[in-house]
Amino acid sequence: MTAIVTVPPYAPFIKDVVRHPLVTGLRLNTVMPVKESLDDVLKRLQDYEKPVWIDLKGRQLRTVGYWTPPFTEVRISHPITVKTPVTAYFGNGRESATVVAVDGDRLIFLEGPQRTVGPGESINIVDSSLSIDGYLTKMDLAYVAAAAKLGMHQFMLSFVESAQDLTQLRGLDKDATIIAKIESQKGLQYVKTAYAQDVTLMAARGDLYIEVARPHHILDAVESIVQKDPHAVAASRILASMAQSAEPDCQDITDVAYLMAIGYKTFMLGDEVCLRRESVMGALHLLDALVSRKKYV
Repeated sequence: MTAIVTVPPYAPFIKDVVRHPLVTGLRLNTVMPVKESLDDVLKRLQDYEKPVWIDLKGRQLRTVGYWTPPFTEVRISHPITVKTPVTAYFGNGRESATVVAVDGDRLIFLEGPQRTVGPGESINIVDSSLSIDGYLTKMDLAYVAAAAKLGMHQFMLSFVESAQDLTQLRGLDKDATIIAKIESQKGLQYVKTAYAQDVTLMAARGDLYIEVARPHHILDAVESIVQKDPHAVAASRILASMAQSAEPDCQDITDVAYLMAIGYKTFMLGDEVCLRRESVMGALHLLDALVSRKKYV
């Protein structure tokens, strides 16, 4: 069993993380703000001598700027078209608001989310009429260019839904090694009908759980991904309770055990659990304890 760990760019505990025996790679979430050039950020992470996976956002919808209720418009990272009214989900799916009109990259709400929405927040619109204009963002392109200068070629690609998404990245970097993040129903259809075993798959359950038609469909989704790719990565919502407490929730432990039992051998720890040394190291030690049971290896 191995782990990929999300690293906040300025975390003082990255050295402790890379020393852990389960850790085989670092993930940079490219929505995290940085003060220096992208080249300098990547070089600093490269110096830890672990593979750095640069997480490109692709067609994932994220907020741009701050937006305040009650009379709210929200600008997002891509222009879209969708039949309205339609529900938009915020806060990892825990909050929702009704979009009454769309104007390119502007979502107009009747009341708006019941709180200030900040930059970089993920938004999910689960509707068959949704069409997203474009794929790689300007920031994605900037990171690919910066990585090329340093000979870095490992990317996570968000919301992969077709072979053309992979082709677009490979057109920029022919040596790209890609983990394709499956986060939508269209992504699951790609896995089912078009996956050519030319990339590693990831069950990116943060968005995927929101995007499946019914909550329990997440089981078929994660099982189908590892059946197609025995080297697939399980990610998001992994030991998430440890972001708030050193004592994990019971269901977090059994969740990881289930993922191990169905064949996942690599786990990625996400943003929240990796913001503090205590939580990320605790999560790694717990993963190590689960591996030591030798039930799944």
